[in-house]
Amino acid sequence: MTQRYHDLMFTPAVLTRQEQNGSRAAYARDAPAPGPDRLTGAEIRFIMARDSFYMATNGADGWPHLQHRGGPKGFVRVIDESTLAFADFRGNRQFITLGNLDTDDRASLFFVDYPARARLKLLCHVRAVSLEGEPELAEALALPGYRAHPERAFLMRVEAFDWNCSQHITPRFTEDEIIHLGA
Repeated sequence: MTQRYHDLMFTPAVLTRQEQNGSRAAYARDAPAPGPDRLTGAEIRFIMARDSFYMATNGADGWPHLQHRGGPKGFVRVIDESTLAFADFRGNRQFITLGNLDTDDRASLFFVDYPARARLKLLCHVRAVSLEGEPELAEALALPGYRAHPERAFLMRVEAFDWNCSQHITPRFTEDEIIHLGA
């Protein structure tokens, strides 16, 4: 767990629960993080290899909303060590994530590699951007051969990340992965 993730997630209520349950000492830290985390090669490779992730946002009334996002492997692009982006494809037309981001730009992203039983959590500030006025961004996020039509882009500025334990992740395999395992 990075120091920044620790600083953002371990609220006073969380610290109290850790004390009550005997895990506080294991997570004790000396000093706050100097600023947002920067992605390393390990995080970048992991994100680029995924074909889906989960994105949680909060509504104006405080209720969390979790949304699955998918596309071909690598559809989430790493712009630099602190910025991710992906094309937002037409979906169910509810616009819950988009509306939530209008009132609170914070989001939690959850990437899972089921066969390897690995997961990465990221805390981000997210901004929706029209692709019409951003031809360079549209080209950077283009997915030749993928039939979905992007309606906008989401730019995500990473605040913190955490590689979480693999306990209780059931390995799951795509059809292509099963074929590859049998080869």
